Amino acid sequence: MPDPLPALIVVDVQCAFDEWEAAGKRRNNPDAVARIVDLLAAFRASGAPIFHVRHEGTKPNSTFLPSRSGYAVKDEAREQGGEPVIVKRVNSAFIGTDLETRLRASDIATLVICGATTNHCVETTTRMAGNLGFNAQLVRDATWTFDRIGADGETHAAESIHAMTLSNLNGEFARIVTTNEVIASLKAVRQ
Repeated sequence: MPDPLPALIVVDVQCAFDEWEAAGKRRNNPDAVARIVDLLAAFRASGAPIFHVRHEGTKPNSTFLPSRSGYAVKDEAREQGGEPVIVKRVNSAFIGTDLETRLRASDIATLVICGATTNHCVETTTRMAGNLGFNAQLVRDATWTFDRIGADGETHAAESIHAMTLSNLNGEFARIVTTNEVIASLKAVRQ
């Protein structure tokens, strides 16, 4: 029996990040959401499973509280009928959710991970996927992050944070891939 198709894990593509950007936070990879849209179309066309992950804030000032506009998923990345939504309250999509159970029940071994932000929920979910024995693939052009102030008070550019996160994950926790590589791989499996 052939291996099942990979699953696409779309992490936290929510309006809160648009609000952060509108408030002046600077991000990298402005085409990331467009690449996520490409991945969603390819996975839907191939009949491969898609899991949408949504962050639910727990702190009173969180932009991810369900009662706030930031909780909503960006329209272009919204789930379609039958695509499950996993709601998490911490960085990892595996903690406090049934994601692992769902994946194991479907014999899914390969996870293609995209979304926001590279160095928070995407990284944590990817690390845990690798630790749990999944073949994790992180799509470098379908994730993004923001500039951050470090412990030393120095500003670290989103591009540098993104690159370092990918470097930290590469080879040990995941294989770093591009959207085009993933789509080509899906097409090859369908032939």
